Amino acid sequence: MPSSQATKALQAALDPRVRVAVDVGGTFTDVVLLHGARKHTVKVLTTPQAPEQAVLSGVGEILRLAGLDWPQVDLLILGTTLATNALIERKGAKTALITTEGFRDLVEIGLEDRFAQYDVFLEKPAPLVPRHWRHGVAERVNAAGQALAALDEAQVEALAQQLLADGIESVAVCFLHGYANPAHERRVRALLAQHAPGIWVSLACDVCPEIREYERLSTVSANAYVQPLVAGYLRRLQQGLKERGLQSEPFLMTSGGALTTLQSGIDEPVRLVESGPAGGAVLARQVAEQIGAARALSFDMGGTTAKICFIDDYQPQLSRSFEFGRVHRHLKGSGLPIRIPVIEMVEIGAGGGSIARVNHLGVVQVGPDSAGSSPGPAAYGLGGELPTVTDAHAALGHVDPARFAVGKVQLDPALARAALARAWRRRPGWNPNPRPRRWSTSSPRTWPTRRACMPRSWARQPMKAR
Repeated sequence: MPSSQATKALQAALDPRVRVAVDVGGTFTDVVLLHGARKHTVKVLTTPQAPEQAVLSGVGEILRLAGLDWPQVDLLILGTTLATNALIERKGAKTALITTEGFRDLVEIGLEDRFAQYDVFLEKPAPLVPRHWRHGVAERVNAAGQALAALDEAQVEALAQQLLADGIESVAVCFLHGYANPAHERRVRALLAQHAPGIWVSLACDVCPEIREYERLSTVSANAYVQPLVAGYLRRLQQGLKERGLQSEPFLMTSGGALTTLQSGIDEPVRLVESGPAGGAVLARQVAEQIGAARALSFDMGGTTAKICFIDDYQPQLSRSFEFGRVHRHLKGSGLPIRIPVIEMVEIGAGGGSIARVNHLGVVQVGPDSAGSSPGPAAYGLGGELPTVTDAHAALGHVDPARFAVGKVQLDPALARAALARAWRRRPGWNPNPRPRRWSTSSPRTWPTRRACMPRSWARQPMKAR
């Protein structure tokens, strides 16, 4: 280890602060506590309906192990894949889009180029907001920020009632050239707060104040899509931490590997889309530096997704945008863009809890949906019936049931095998009572097949029909 790294390690060991890090995944929530040279780790099942419960439970358990109390915590950092999982699995809020009249289909049209130019059956990713929830409003601003047409406020007020009737939970607002003059977008938020209180509102001028309308539309739509889920979780977590006596302000890991406050995460949760994976890439960078590996690959497989990051010259690759939900895993442009600072990673919807099935082509398909922690893989014995990647490993004996998840979950390989067997029996085209077939091996029409299955020396010998 280089001397500089040895010095850093020594300084970390002598740091008297109580530092706690939490990673909330789709299946498990992991907690690590550092206090000088002491280190403790805890793993608990994520509580999908209320993720803050797993965080509070895990931190409370690790504090008891360390003989400490909540007021003694000096630093609390949280990373999460909740936003990522919601986008990949399409389990976000009922979201509407308000944009300039005549441009509501831009989020579906996308860019003029094609990611597979000669594919006549090109399949594009479905937008997060369906067309019947995309609304155009009369207004217009030019690229210089000059208002060419005033906002039709009466139309917005009528639209607010329609949003309530449709049961919309969150609204994305993105007007043409709103980055140059955000007045119309901010006025829409004020009108919705007055006539449709309780609906979350995301403005493109706040989330992505940049040119390129398609990227702005896609980014603000993603922010609105995950905001009720992530913001609700962060607010409840903030209240729970305060009630338990935490005195230091907690921080969140952003997609770019930086830290931000809980309030920033509430306002712009799209910046947390790669929060958990970014923390893993930062750790991989430190490990690479310690062992002298200038170029390294980090692989992070969780319960719902798997991520890989390239580290070059001891630094992870950074980008100003990324794609999620790619229709074709290896084709750039086949996903939906999000314009935020991010550590560049390749991510697919295949993790330990990803559900496997036999599709209509008779091919095994894994993900993108996950069993999560509730009900979880069938081997957990918590009511899950669909086979997952974890069930496959349990059935094959790749995982030691006694050591899995630090003993927090008892794997039952028999349940895993039963789930796999059920999925195989339910595959498309499977007939539980097939009609027996009679095959003739004497007909001359079977000779080519028989010859192909024989050694060459046998095939040279003439065959006669009986």
